[in-house]
Amino acid sequence: MATKRSVGTLGEADLKGKKVFVRADLNVPLDDAQKITDDTRIRASVPTIKFLLEKGAKVVLASHLGRPKGVTPKYSLKPLVPRLSELLGVDVVMANDCIGEEVEKLAAALPEGGVLLLENVRFYKEEEKNDPEFAKKLASVADLYVNDAFGTAHRAHASTEGVTKFLKPAVAGFLMQKELDYLVGAVANPKKPFAAIVGGSKVSTKIGVIESLLAKVDILILGGGMIYTFYKAQGYAVGKSLVEEDKLELATSLIEKAKAKGVSLLLPTDIVVADKFAPNAESKIVPATAIPDDWMGLDIGPDAIKTFNAALDTTQTIIWNGPMGVFEFEKFAAGTDAIAKKLADLELLEGKPLPGVLALDDA
Repeated sequence: MATKRSVGTLGEADLKGKKVFVRADLNVPLDDAQKITDDTRIRASVPTIKFLLEKGAKVVLASHLGRPKGVTPKYSLKPLVPRLSELLGVDVVMANDCIGEEVEKLAAALPEGGVLLLENVRFYKEEEKNDPEFAKKLASVADLYVNDAFGTAHRAHASTEGVTKFLKPAVAGFLMQKELDYLVGAVANPKKPFAAIVGGSKVSTKIGVIESLLAKVDILILGGGMIYTFYKAQGYAVGKSLVEEDKLELATSLIEKAKAKGVSLLLPTDIVVADKFAPNAESKIVPATAIPDDWMGLDIGPDAIKTFNAALDTTQTIIWNGPMGVFEFEKFAAGTDAIAKKLADLELLEGKPLPGVLALDDA
């Protein structure tokens, strides 16, 4: 999984005058005025693109943004052009589509060191279906492929997996390589004590992660909406908190499995509860064992943060998967903000192969 060919192995002879299809993750948050509120992902994609441009390549850049259903103007990549141009030091050309005649013409007209940004690949449902015909159209304007979008590597989409059937070499970008080196190193040979923090709203979506981690970690910290299923399984009242009734037995068995393996399983000792699911809800802090009837838990409390931090202080390797609360509402983001300096969606931890990585050439 880790030993994939990196873009760094390509020299000027491989790249000069060549059109390179780069799948980046430019899925940045935009406000209502279509202004970028956080450009981290754009900045993270710059080293790979600059490397290619300096070697005389012509870059055809693809990304998704949001979860559009068909062509949705508010999910257009157009607002990214000024910032991308500024960071790369070139005038990025933008296409109105990601396939078709206009794209072919613009790609053909690219000079060495030029960049063409394609419109949101998810405007086509074929992207997420990994439709081979669509992948072929995407690939038709390029000579080789670089995947630098680790965040989408766990999905076999046309722009992450399908295009590799038509473009060779297919290599990992610098960002992808960094994530793979970090991840594979962290999971295969973690420095002990090894802790994992797993959050998110449902136990059902994280079963694979939790079971895989129970075999590896010394400390497992749980947060997010899934904890209420664990509380209920232990006989606590959880009010109106999110509970997966059909997963209560599973929660009990995971608690027992942790005990049997000597894993320290930590659930929050206190909770921030709300009277409704809304950013302006009334809120208060209560012990995890005393959630009032008509209230719902939306974040972990200050005691939990202290306990978790103390446990994390003892560790050498920490892996993160998912938020501690409803961080989209500022009022309930404190737990996630406190614990999470970097939130990464690490599906690699389930031990499942990542199609977007497997599709790349071996080193």
